[in-house]
Order: sequence, then C-alpha cells, then structure tokens
Amino acid sequence: MGKFRTLDDLGDLTGKVALVRVDLNMPMSDGAVTDLTRAEASRPTVLELAAKGAKVLLLSHFGRPKGERNSTMSVSMAQGALEQVLGCEVMFIPEVAGPVAAQAIDILRPGDVGLLENTRFWPGEEANDMDFARAIAANADLFVNDAFSAAHRAHASTEALAHLLPAYAGRSMEAELKALDAALGNPQPPVAAVVGGAKVSSKLAVLEHLVGKVQHLIIGGGMANTFLAARGVDVGKSLCEHDLAAKAEAIMQAADAAGCTVHLPYDVVVAKEFAANPPSLRICNVHEVAVDEMILDVGPLAVEALGDVLKTCATLVWNGPLGAFETPPFDNATVALARMAAALTAEGSLISVAGGGDTVAALNHAGAAGDFTFVSTAGGAFLEWMEGRELPGVAALTTA
Repeated sequence: MGKFRTLDDLGDLTGKVALVRVDLNMPMSDGAVTDLTRAEASRPTVLELAAKGAKVLLLSHFGRPKGERNSTMSVSMAQGALEQVLGCEVMFIPEVAGPVAAQAIDILRPGDVGLLENTRFWPGEEANDMDFARAIAANADLFVNDAFSAAHRAHASTEALAHLLPAYAGRSMEAELKALDAALGNPQPPVAAVVGGAKVSSKLAVLEHLVGKVQHLIIGGGMANTFLAARGVDVGKSLCEHDLAAKAEAIMQAADAAGCTVHLPYDVVVAKEFAANPPSLRICNVHEVAVDEMILDVGPLAVEALGDVLKTCATLVWNGPLGAFETPPFDNATVALARMAAALTAEGSLISVAGGGDTVAALNHAGAAGDFTFVSTAGGAFLEWMEGRELPGVAALTTA
C-alpha cells in the first residue's frame, strides 16, 4: 500500500471548500434511517474539517437510481439523521455542480456543512466521467475520501475527483487502511483467517488469495461442506456445491504447498430439517452424518480446537459466520469462537480485523465486536480487499 495524505497534513482551512466523499447509503424504513453506523463513521472527519474552518460539502450515493433523478432516492432523506449525528445544521443542496451548488456554497460560512444531492442521479458518476468530476471539483479546494465502503468502485466521486484536487484520506478511511494493512498487508505472523458463509463460489478468489498469505485458514459455514465433500465425506443433504470439488481440492493443495494449514470441522451439528431448535438436532463426527441430515454448524470440539489455534496466532482476519447463525442454536460455534477471539484481543495477544455485513451482524450478536481490534462495515470493498485486488478509490489517494 502506497503512502496517502491524511487530515494531519492540513492546517487552517478557513473559507476553503472541502469536498468529502462519505457513504450515507443507509438502510431506511418508512422514510427514516434505521441504522446510523455509516453517518457516525463520517462524523470525526466532518467535524475536524469544520473545526479547521472549511466549508464542508458532503458527497454520497443513495440507492441505485441508474443515472436519473428519483425523489425516493434523494440523499435529502438522510439529512435529518446526519444532523442528529453531527449535532449541527446541514444545508441540503439539490445539485452536485453548477451555479445552484456555487450559490449555496457562497451562503455557507466557514465551519458549515452542506449535503450535495445523490451523485448517482447523474450518469457521469458511475461512468467515472472526467468532465462530470471537473464540474464538481470546480467549486472546491480539496477532496477528502472517507468512504472505504465505496472504494472498490471507480466512480467520479470516489476515483476521478482524487486526480483533480489535492486528495486526502478521511479519519474513517485512514483507520480502515491502517487496520487492513495490519491484517494482511504487513501482518504479524502467524496469521489466521476465518472464512465462512454459504457458498464457496462467492469466496473462491478470497480463498485462493489467502492460502498464500496466512498460516491458518479456518473454513466454516456451508462452504466447509463443499471442502468436506471434496475430501470424500458424505455430507447428507447439507448445502454443498459438489461441482466445485476440484476447485476445493486445488485450494487445499495450494495451501499445503504454501505451508498453510486448512482447518475443517471434524465434529458438526446436524438436523433433519432447517428450523430453530429442531427435535432431530444432534452433534456427531463428520463421518457419521446420515443421508437425511444436514450440517448446520461446527461442533463444540472443533470450536475448542480452533480457539487453541487462535492462541498461537498474532493476527486474525474474519469474514463470514461458521454456521447458520441467524437460527438458534446454529449460532453457537460463531458466538463461541468470536468470544475467544475478542478475549485474546482484549488481553493484547491478538490483532483481530473483521468485515462484511453478515460478519458484523454475527459479531454484534456474540457481543464480541467491541473487543475486536477493528470491524469494517464495508461489504464488497472488504471482500475485494481480501481477494488481493487493488481498490480504485484507495489507489487514487496514494501519493507514492
């Protein structure tokens, strides 16, 4: 990862206009924002720039309006939530460029905050159109990207703007990049990765990248069934991608060659039907799964062994649950291992970084998220970073 400038490189900004790319694409219900996490992530950057005297202009996408104005996807829907989080008034500006935006900026005083309209109302945003970006940049003096969750998209407001104005990483982006560097960029070995979720097909690139980067690869969720089947285990009627057996085998061989140990469950929680606390629930060895049973979680012995693995590691990166965690009791393995990782982090022996929507929900459910070193709210961007891909919004910020 190259060097990037941060807010530490900025002095007094009185009267200067700072364009800040944030992610206000928050979940809504009945016209109200139901989760303020993303607005809260932007608060330190916005308030710091305002305190330095800048006129702070926020840019964000909101939903998928496909390059056309759509009143139900106006970013003004997030204005009230933003004012609540920032503790100040926010002026909504129904354009992103041109005379209307310029006029609004003139009205703002140093330290004021303006919210520009949904960037995706214009086709130039997703096309990463340089002329569109120039029109936005014309009203500003500097650009701050504080939206890691949108950094995997090469859009005008995430990528092109960084080439047109002096560009800086905001505090949320800076924290994210430092944490990711500590997890996989330049981690302290030994490194363990927990990769869970339903399908191997959605995480193939992640697994292929990780075997060369980590010393322990812990595979859970429905994905583990595909690996077990590739090893000749009869997984009954478990969720399993039998057509990916050769791919799974190739990943295990690559791991062997790279000195990476792949951990698959050897005891599992099975049931004949997928429902909360089913009467047919039992724990068995992986070789004892009946033809009419499905594997729904990792068993307690395997979880204990995985906890012992984490005790030998210095770094952990986690993406995806170990079982069908939304349905009890198939959340037991995820909760138990997450709490072990949290305890090791709290005592200072483990650096733990986790990310992805399901993962954040699972760690919150376990009450463990607060003790992890860093929990990323980014979904797609976190996954692409785990695949070893360069993220355009991050690459555009690097100075060397």
